[in-house]
Amino acid sequence: MSAVPPEPITEPGEAETDQQQRGRRRRYEADHPHYKWIALSNTTLGILMATINSSIVIISLPAIFRGINLNPLDQGNVSYLLWMLMGFLVVSAVLVVTLGRLGDMYGRVKIYNLGFVVFTLASLALFLCPFDGSAGAMWLIIGRIIQGIGGAMLMANSAAILTDAFPAHQRGMALGINQVSAIAGSFLGLIIGGVLSEWHWRAIFLVSVPIGIAGTIWAYASLHELGTTRRGKLDVPGNLTFGIGLTAILVAITYGIQPYGGHLMGWTNPWVLLGLIGGALLLVAFCIIESKSSDPMFSMSLFKIKAFSAGNLAGLLASIGRGGMQFMLIIWLQGIWLPLHGYDYESTPLWAGIYLLPLTVGFLIAGPASGFLSDRFGARAFASGGLLLNAVTFIGLILIPVNFSYPVFALLLFLNGIGSGMFSAPNTTAIMNSVPANQRGVASGMRATFFNAGTSLSIGIFFSLMIVGLSGSLPEAMHSGLTGQGVPEAIAGGIAALPPVAMLFAAFLGYNPIESLLGPTGVLHHLPSGNVDTLTGKEFFPHLMSGPFHDGLVVVFISAAIMMLIAAGASLMRGKKYVHDDTAPEPAVDAGKESQLAGR
Repeated sequence: MSAVPPEPITEPGEAETDQQQRGRRRRYEADHPHYKWIALSNTTLGILMATINSSIVIISLPAIFRGINLNPLDQGNVSYLLWMLMGFLVVSAVLVVTLGRLGDMYGRVKIYNLGFVVFTLASLALFLCPFDGSAGAMWLIIGRIIQGIGGAMLMANSAAILTDAFPAHQRGMALGINQVSAIAGSFLGLIIGGVLSEWHWRAIFLVSVPIGIAGTIWAYASLHELGTTRRGKLDVPGNLTFGIGLTAILVAITYGIQPYGGHLMGWTNPWVLLGLIGGALLLVAFCIIESKSSDPMFSMSLFKIKAFSAGNLAGLLASIGRGGMQFMLIIWLQGIWLPLHGYDYESTPLWAGIYLLPLTVGFLIAGPASGFLSDRFGARAFASGGLLLNAVTFIGLILIPVNFSYPVFALLLFLNGIGSGMFSAPNTTAIMNSVPANQRGVASGMRATFFNAGTSLSIGIFFSLMIVGLSGSLPEAMHSGLTGQGVPEAIAGGIAALPPVAMLFAAFLGYNPIESLLGPTGVLHHLPSGNVDTLTGKEFFPHLMSGPFHDGLVVVFISAAIMMLIAAGASLMRGKKYVHDDTAPEPAVDAGKESQLAGR
């Protein structure tokens, strides 16, 4: 590899002109014609590593909690379970815009490379966790938060680095591959987590260490600043209001799905209400501050660009739907379908990952192809069509029985993956093509914020919807099932009155909770052995959950289908194919203006 020339120095307060930036890129490409492919391969590796780790823990939680000798279903441990999931997602969602702005100010490659270092060190610390019990859970949660900071550095700047490195006519392909790696990582994390959790829980975190070390060395050796920098002071009021506001909302949602007082969920908890209302007010204040700031963290004028605003709205809704679907499919497979088909609870994470493969295959087929084609034909038809296909598959998942025939289930997963691939790559390309060169870092950060926030929101939204669906029929099913096996009325009534969220978490983790619920009562010592075997066997709890779960599934997937339809409408509103003209005097151009469209 030829030597990389030193980076140009830009003094604080100076901004390199777009013409200078494009000229410098052309000169650099003349000497290094393969650089753009190096940038694509390294950023794809970084994004893949970050997004695999956003989902790898979801399916590995049973092995992790067994490894640190902690029962996640104990009432005092539910928060550990949720923060193991949410810590990474919340930090990633909150910091990507700030880190994208820092990339615009000081260099996208610098922030990106530092992200590789932080992520790798955090992964090593997670692997080396020295504690058990609650202390071990806290170590892992803190490690996941630090890992999320590194992931945010990678996600905030990767798309901007590619947009700088590739000419407009190839960005769809490049950003498509990058975005395919992002979504595919969230799917692959489920498979990799299932496989590694069968071996050892520490391997779930160890897998990122050698990849991170290699990626860090490669990034520092090969990546070069080609982007326009926009120096200035850091917008402290904007960063604080945005960070605290979004954190408050996401944390409130985390606790909103937990029981509070005599309620099934915590949405009436004063602290939850304070987080939701206070967080929303802070985000409103953020918008006001940014509109008046001379050097804003994020230029609100970017939302005047239809391709940017419509693409991000569609991306947020698609991310919510996709995240919720992942959680529901894991519950469906680990808690119900696999035990009904004879799989031991300890092995359900592995097989759940394997049975979800059609989803990943569909995405990997459609993602690169749609990204390549969107360079020629624009994003609107592919993105909107993919969202409509997703909506159809959600309805299809409602229509099949809970104890489904796998070929039908696999076909629906494959079509859903096709739809996600059709949407994700073209949508990202359209967003990044629509913004000025000197704001690509913060625009990439905002796009990643919508992506990560959607996944976080999906936990609260879809778990809440599922709990509402379960609450109507699960108590009666639980009561009649237990009394039918000879459990005394008082004990059966007490268990049936437990919040549905406990049963939901049990199914999500692939646990059979009946033995742990009945054990302390002593009733198992007095029942006939046949009844005990039935109660504690593989099929009793899944059969008990099947009917109520389907009731909840109808609520969840109809809501998801509606979200996809709204997202498809937003995607159609983006206008024709649009690439921002960096020679124009205005930094934000309405993509709907016909004078800016033709032939791009």
